[in-house]
Amino acid sequence: MTATNQSPTPTLSASELSVGDIRTAVLVEDLKRTQLVQYAGASGDYNPLHTDDLFTKEVAGYPGVFAHGMLTMGMTGTLLTDWVGDGMLTTFGVRFVNQVWPGDTLTGSAEVVEVREVDGEHFVDLTVTTVNQAGTAVVTGSATARVRP
Repeated sequence: MTATNQSPTPTLSASELSVGDIRTAVLVEDLKRTQLVQYAGASGDYNPLHTDDLFTKEVAGYPGVFAHGMLTMGMTGTLLTDWVGDGMLTTFGVRFVNQVWPGDTLTGSAEVVEVREVDGEHFVDLTVTTVNQAGTAVVTGSATARVRP
């Protein structure tokens, strides 16, 4: 068996995209504490702010545990890869602007801000926002992905 290092082929085409196009998806409904603990185990991030309610309330002064920022970023990333395809993102950066609590429902959206060509390759630039059930932004950011012509 031989391994290859070929880059994936873009499935999304620049000709299918227009500035202002928006893709929206519900990322999680009723986030469970169990999901926070599972993410802690998967990531190795056992900060008690995300898993220990007593610590979070009595020592840190928060009303309870809250989600890891990277968990929220990962959920937001699925919106992007579901749209542009696995392996197509060239950049993806976010800012965590509000906490995500157990019970939250998160909806992500990505908007096309530019479709461009650089040295014969085609790219789409996106703004990304994830909001909770109250419409409050919890993550904002941007991404770029390779696309077909």
